[in-house]
This record gives sequence, structure tokens and C-alpha cells, in this order.
Amino acid sequence: MKHPLLLMSLTALLALPVYLLLWPVEIEPVAWNPQPAPSLEVEPYAPNQRLMAVQRLAAGALAGPEAIAIDARGQLHSGLEDGRIVRVDPRDGRCTVLANTGGRPLGLQFMADGRLAVADARKGLLSLSSDGRITPLAEHADGLNLGFADGVDVDGQGQIYFTDASWKSGYGKHTLEMLEHGAHGRLLRWQPELGEAVTLLAGLRFANGVALGPNDDYVLVAQTSDYRITRYWMRGPRAGSAEVFIDNLPGFPDNITFNGRDRFWVALVAPRSALLDTLAPHPFWRRVIARLPAALMPGPAHMAFIVGLDLEGRVVEQYRATQAGAYAPITSVREHDGHLYLGSLSGDAIGRVALSVLRGAGPVAPAAAPLPSSCAGGV
Repeated sequence: MKHPLLLMSLTALLALPVYLLLWPVEIEPVAWNPQPAPSLEVEPYAPNQRLMAVQRLAAGALAGPEAIAIDARGQLHSGLEDGRIVRVDPRDGRCTVLANTGGRPLGLQFMADGRLAVADARKGLLSLSSDGRITPLAEHADGLNLGFADGVDVDGQGQIYFTDASWKSGYGKHTLEMLEHGAHGRLLRWQPELGEAVTLLAGLRFANGVALGPNDDYVLVAQTSDYRITRYWMRGPRAGSAEVFIDNLPGFPDNITFNGRDRFWVALVAPRSALLDTLAPHPFWRRVIARLPAALMPGPAHMAFIVGLDLEGRVVEQYRATQAGAYAPITSVREHDGHLYLGSLSGDAIGRVALSVLRGAGPVAPAAAPLPSSCAGGV
């Protein structure tokens, strides 16, 4: 054979279209028609660079502090990619390892007895005691295993509200779940008197962050791939029913938190993708994309993006940053003592920015110097 390399190249070229068009994939994309994305050039989403003022805490010591919980002493807590749960002192950035779940801790919230409720994408719903003891609380609900425990909040009675982003696709398969647009997500409630979890809402599309509203009357749940936040009522004449709280967001909603007064903070992990919206009604072409190597799949734009909603679901604040060096992507926002604390699924620090800076009418104040750290503890 005179030209083996040429023959191999031709064979590869012929095989590539066959692979992209016919190779089996593990998803069955569902056709849907998203609303036209809102403009990012006019109110309520007029451009700004306010999040360039974010300071980094424990810089370089953290790997993916996705969500933030704050204890009674103002200490920050987060879960990392390698399974560790850490405490960070906001004064000096000092980091202490508290435990390791052996999974991927995502949503965190403190319970009234001081334990930390943990939604672990690989281990299910857990609790962490002050002495570092991890206790499994739920691995399934209504006979269906938890595939991807994600967001969490706790009410005044000790009941834990949490999400299963997808009972089908586990952690690390975010892109495939988005491409499929299947209704595999659930909103769940763990009841301490029963010691088990029950389903409140099923058929959600990538159920993500959760936040209880005033007086625990309702709970909000983000449907990331629908650009929507849904409200589920637990008290009053609408108890047991669900409704849209805000729809057609300009990005993918992740975690939600309530400041206890007048504001729900929502992290938009990335702005909408025109390509994904265009392909939404076309399952065939989404299968083609699913066959691409991960490095060739469309990735999110680099943008720090958060919105503040009032109690009626109206956008009353929104802050962004697109410049180089911005703290992004942001996956959680927690208000405390005049500041917003930010988490990031892929960042190496916890972010902090003063609300007075964000709400100021003048130029954006430069970020304070980062507070580097290394995590103590051998867990």
C-alpha cells in the first residue's frame, strides 16, 4: 500500500459524519420553544461592571466553593470539589477543614440545632454535626434514588427542603441534562419526625437552588434549563399548588437565598446561549452536539451575574462583570451583615462585596486585596 496515511485519513473523514449522526447517545432530547431572551442592554438588565469590586477570601485554598452557609458567629462554610467541607473566617480568610463527605457537597444550610444540612450530589442529603460527624439523612424519596442532590434550605420546624437536580443524570453530566431538557428534577422535603424524604414537585427541568419565603409560607425552586423560578405554596388557600415566580430569566438560575426581609438573591451561573435557544426545538441536532467531545461542546460565556428579586418576583437589582479577572461563574449569593458572599462551582475562593458598593451611584470601587490561605486540618 503506497499511501497508508492517506487511506487512514479518508477513512476517518468518512467515519466522522457517521459517528456524529448515528452513534448512540444516552439522552433523548425533548423539543421545546423558549421565549426570546430578554435584552442585556436595557432595564432591568442594563449593563454594568459592579461585580468587578468582588474581593476573594481564602484565595487559592478552595476548589469549587459552590454554595455558602453562615453560622451564628458569621463564619463562612462551603463544600469543595474533593468532598471537603470547610470553614472560612471572613476577617482574615483563614480556612479550616471540618469534614469530608467522600462525595460532592453542594447546597448548605444551618439547622436550628447547629447541624449543617448538606445536599451532596453523590451521597444524597446529609447532616454535619459540630464535632465533624456526618449522618446520612436521605438517599431516596418515594422509591426513587437521589441522582443529584443540589440545593437546600431549612424551615423553622427543622424540615429540610432540597432538590434532586436529575434522578437520571448524575453530577458531572450537567451539559447532557441541559441538552436533553428532560423533566428529571424534583423538589423534596425531609421530615425529621419521619426520617425520610417525600416529593413535593416532580417533572422539573434541572431542579437547582431552593429558598424558603417569609414565614415559610412557600418555597422557591430554580429550574435551571427552563430559565425559570417556581413557587410552591405550603400554607394558605394555595397550599400544595405551584406557580411561576419569575420566567424567562436572562441566564441559567443556580442557587437562591432569602435575606429574611425583602430580597431573594439569585445566582445566574451563565447568560443564555443563543445557540442552545436556537436548537431547543430540534432534538436531532442536540443529539449531534451530545456526541461531540467535551472540549468541543459549546461552553458558557465568562460572566459574573446575579439578580435581586422582590417578594413578587420582580427584578429590582442586577449586577454583572464581564471584564478579565471577574469572579465568575457565580453559583450562589448569600447576604450577611451588609455584604454579599459569593460561591463558585469552579472558582478557588469565596467572593465578598459590600452592598453599599454595588448600590452606589458612583464609579465601581476597586476590589480589596485578596486574602490568601491554606486549609488546615487533615480530613
